[in-house]
Formats: sequence, C-alpha cells, structure tokens
Amino acid sequence: MENGDYTERTGAPFTGERLQKLKEFLRQQGLSYDDGIEWTVELFTADGAPAGTASLQGNIIKCVAVAEDNRGEGLSGRLLTAVQREAFQRGCGHLFLYTKPKNGVMFRELGFYPVAGTDEVLMMENRKNGVERFVESVRSAKKGGRIGAVVANCNPFTNGHRYLMETAAGQCDLLYIFVLSEEKSLFPAEVRLRLVREGTADLANAVVCPTEDYLISSATFPTYFLKDDAQADRIQCDLDLQIFGRQLAPKLGITKRFVGTEPRDRVTAAYNRRMKQVLPLFGIEVAEVERVRAGGAPVSASRVRALLRGGDPAAVRGLVPECTYRFLCSPQGRKIVDAGKSGPSH
Repeated sequence: MENGDYTERTGAPFTGERLQKLKEFLRQQGLSYDDGIEWTVELFTADGAPAGTASLQGNIIKCVAVAEDNRGEGLSGRLLTAVQREAFQRGCGHLFLYTKPKNGVMFRELGFYPVAGTDEVLMMENRKNGVERFVESVRSAKKGGRIGAVVANCNPFTNGHRYLMETAAGQCDLLYIFVLSEEKSLFPAEVRLRLVREGTADLANAVVCPTEDYLISSATFPTYFLKDDAQADRIQCDLDLQIFGRQLAPKLGITKRFVGTEPRDRVTAAYNRRMKQVLPLFGIEVAEVERVRAGGAPVSASRVRALLRGGDPAAVRGLVPECTYRFLCSPQGRKIVDAGKSGPSH
C-alpha cells in the first residue's frame, strides 16, 4: 500500500529473510529485535530502502525506529498510527511503550503520556491520567490509618502467600493486595486473582486488586533499546519501584510494603534488596517477613509447580490453601496442571 512517498508492509510476525533484514535495520538504529513481537509494520522508500518500523506485542508498542536519512518527515507518527490501528482491530485500545528518556518529547507530541521513568527508560501510555483512573478503580472505601501493600504473582496461591498476607494484615488498618495481571504465568491472571480473593476473604481489612498494566515483570519488560542486557533486571526493578513509589503508594496512602524473604531465587532476592534502598526514599517502609516453611523447606509457588509436574494435586495439599487445592482438582485446574508438565511456568 502506498503511504505518501513510502510503501507500507506488515507481517504477523516476520519470518525468514524478511525477519533477518528487519533485525539488521534495527541493529543499524542501535536497537535489537524483541522475540515476543506479534505484528510489525515497515515503511520503505521509493527505491526499496527501509525507512522505518514499529511493532506490537499485546498492548505494548516495541521497536519504533526511523532511518537517520528519513527523520523529520513524520514517519514515527505514521508508524504509530499503523500500530494503533492494528491494536484497535485486536480489541486493544490502551497501549504502552518503553523508550529512552530523550525520546519522551517526541512521543508526547504523538499522543503518549509518561507513567514513570529512570535514567535509562521511560514508560508511556496513550491514555491521559491513566494511573489516576486505575487508582480510583481499586481505591477502597474502607478507611485506615496505617495502610500497607503486598504485591505478588501467586502462580499459584500458596500457604506462603497466605502467611505473608495474614501477617501484613495484622500490622495494618488497611492492606492492599496487588495480584499481577500479566498473562505470563502457568495460571491465568483471572484464576490467580480469584483464588487470592477466596483465600483472604476472612481478612476484613484486606482489599485484593489486579495490577492491570501498572506493575511489570522481567517476563514482559522490553530490552531492545538497552546496550547491556545484563542490566535489564536492575532497570526493570527500578522502573517498577518508581511506578509504585511515585504513583500508586502516594495516591492510595500506602506507607509500608511487605515482602517475603527469598533464600533461593537470585532475581527476587536482588529485587528485595533494591526495594529496601529505593522505597524509603518515597517514605515507604519495607518489611521483610520470614517465609513460612513446610517439610523443612520454604513454601513457594515454584516448589508447588515443580510438584504439580508429577500430575497429582494431592502432592501439594499441605502447601496450598483449601481454595487452591479445590481448584487444582477441578477440570480447569487439572487442564492447567497437565499443560504445565511439558511447558515453561513462570
């Protein structure tokens, strides 16, 4: 299709030689290709030279690049329009992008608004006051003096999660429990949220909320514009804490965040250490709760998933609340367990 003096081509996603050419073009612009990409648009000059590209994964715009010789001609706007058109056709209207902070002004002119940023990365969305809307959607009508928070994936909800949440609730007047909404886990977000709500229904001062798109994980954090992928975990962690510390906590009155100790997982342990350094700068205390143990080992979701790969939910009965065990024994639960035997589980 002709678009001014440029030809527009799309793919979902690219493969073979076309993919290799795209990777080379991105490399020339100082970017790398993100393997999670689902759809891509490219612009070519009249003589067939690549002029620009942008891609989409879920509701995240990725790998936006324009060749140096073609900058200043409004190609970034054309590319974003094409990506947004595709996203809308997929039923996705709320979009995010991650970029270098120096590009923030350009993307603001194209209809994106900053959510949070660090020295290395800026997170933006195409919805004005998106964070404020999210906060109002989860704000509790309950009043509390000391307000705390727990953020967890709960893949699946275990006795370890329950102990952390119960301990936190005992130290707060009001406790927000945020369950990650990303669909990058063995158990779907809807199931994880429902099980936590069922398993904490007796905690009268607890409010269980989804995170929607405002808390992120290394599973979806893009690294295509970072020169050093080894720093990705740290940068993602800092951005996540900036969102929590600057946006969510002050708007909800949260002054204390509770986390479980992490004796085994290196990334989570590093996240906890960084949390203790960053969140106090926002007036948020970090309380580390000793992880509950069973059978001489810490209770964790990864331990539960490892046992479930054997195919028998009874193997984890002493590690999960009754609501989780009932779900694991249900037809839907058994289907998920069977899928987890061969596939990766985060």
